[in-house]
Amino acid sequence: MEHDAIAVIDFGGQYAHLIATKVRALGVLAEIRQPEDPIEAFRRYRGIIVSGSPSLSSHGEDSAYTKAIYDLPVPIAGFCFGHQEIAKHYGGEVVHGGREWGPAELHLNREHPLFRGLGPVERVWMSHFDSVTAVGPDFEELGWSLLGQDGRRHGYAAIGSDKLKRYGFQFHPEVDDTVHGDEMIANFVLGICGCRPTWTTENFLQEKLDQLRAQAAGRPVFLLASGGVDSTVAAVLLARALGAENLRLLHVDNGLMRKDESRKVLDSLGRMGLGGRIHFVDASGEFLGALAGVVDPERKRRIIGETFVTVFEREARRLGIADHLLGQGTIYPDTIETGGTKRADVIKTHHNRVPVIEEMIAAGRVVEPLADLYKVEVRRLGEQLGLPKEMVWRHPFPGPGLGIRLLCSDGKPDAAELERIGPAAAAIAGQYGLQATPLPIRSVGVKADLRCYEHPLLLSGDAPWDRVVEAAGQIFREAPGVNRCVWNLAPTPPARVEVRAASVTRARLDLLREADALAMDGLRRHGLYDVIWQCPTVLVPLAFDSGGDEWVVVRPVLSERAMTAMPGELPAALLEELRWSVGALPGVSGVAVDVTSKPPGTIEWE
Repeated sequence: MEHDAIAVIDFGGQYAHLIATKVRALGVLAEIRQPEDPIEAFRRYRGIIVSGSPSLSSHGEDSAYTKAIYDLPVPIAGFCFGHQEIAKHYGGEVVHGGREWGPAELHLNREHPLFRGLGPVERVWMSHFDSVTAVGPDFEELGWSLLGQDGRRHGYAAIGSDKLKRYGFQFHPEVDDTVHGDEMIANFVLGICGCRPTWTTENFLQEKLDQLRAQAAGRPVFLLASGGVDSTVAAVLLARALGAENLRLLHVDNGLMRKDESRKVLDSLGRMGLGGRIHFVDASGEFLGALAGVVDPERKRRIIGETFVTVFEREARRLGIADHLLGQGTIYPDTIETGGTKRADVIKTHHNRVPVIEEMIAAGRVVEPLADLYKVEVRRLGEQLGLPKEMVWRHPFPGPGLGIRLLCSDGKPDAAELERIGPAAAAIAGQYGLQATPLPIRSVGVKADLRCYEHPLLLSGDAPWDRVVEAAGQIFREAPGVNRCVWNLAPTPPARVEVRAASVTRARLDLLREADALAMDGLRRHGLYDVIWQCPTVLVPLAFDSGGDEWVVVRPVLSERAMTAMPGELPAALLEELRWSVGALPGVSGVAVDVTSKPPGTIEWE
């Protein structure tokens, strides 16, 4: 059967692949195309969606694409960068300014087929540096957003030309945090493009099994099994596709695991009938030795990934299975954040995407059953495969483990940058009755599809959760050099904050393990473990006032696919418990809770 199809043009935005996923969820085939593909490649589609990008439309970046798409007699929609390119192509103006991060309110000017069934004000998700400030003669402003606490009107958040069937959203309807984004995409794909929902995912599992058999071509697989949902689903999928006799599992204790994690993983895999296929190695000394003295987060990630490969290859030789393929539970966010598509910016290098593994992939030596899926799709697949609920819905734990939750520093703060941040941040925080303290440490973030490595800001003061989160959002929009806000659980702001020189050590990791265990136990006792999607605990080498040399941040987030996230609210009783229990650990100078959305802060600090 010939299926109606939508082309998604991937300009390297963090969410381009997610657009295709959302279209396919409607029952319509979606295919990723490159901007420079010849016009003939686009003629068979019923519609086109132009993705976001790390490039700046205002500066003419990435402008040498196949603009003949605009001559095709099919509807075209643009999201973020795509929205700006459509406006510019038809006589509008785009400027570098009016940046927005995170949630915003879209105010619709009138009823329109794109927003059929929706209200006059919709919650949407923004992540952009550039803005449309004028549109061509055939276009109209369909909606606008509010910019800043003072309610300044940010125009042209949605534009359209019914005559040309060209539409643009400054926001990202494809992310889960745009509350009715799925309906907006459906209105475009099913309504304006007139696509028939004939493409089905019912046979996805069988197609995946057939694909794995073809890829393996009779070769057995040696899978790195962390015990998380991704590697576990990958293991069960491979066992079903290739037969359990053609699958070996390797669990490595890299010294960066949570408290008692390896023991629990081995017990869990054993209960699932995989115990006889698993090999365990304690390589903690090797990993910690390789990380000794390393401060830079990207270098830490690369070392962890490369050491995994070294251990894998050594164990494969020891077991006499060096001819096996390397299996990994890689999912799509790992690929896109590592700059794994042609135009994507490197946000952070995931341990399963370091150069040595990329070389193995190019040589056909790696099999990754889940590489095109997001966490929510992996979990659905796990349920379909019959995995236990506690395994499918456990909190995600990154491959580099606590290595990326243990911040390191050379102990030399950037005083000039902190002074630049301070006044603007303090002025905004003061409007909300809070005090702001720029912190002499950096964390990884993402702004407008670009990596940023900027300073967190400590907010102190007695205020309701919603007001603290609102203040953080305003700071991200207005204050330069800030990509993360954390709320001080102490009643008063610190009089002094000093950064300490620190790297990866077993003693620091043991302290982090204890703090993490207290946070996880608190979530379970308060019935929040299944509500909060993930809750990293972070150890930061900061001395507050006369306290110890380590500062602890708890990072509860709400998400589905990890591409976007909102801070998850913890009850006051739990926050007070964490303040006292974690704060009582030896060497801890204070405790805070991260109130940052993604963007601009990634879920993990590094």
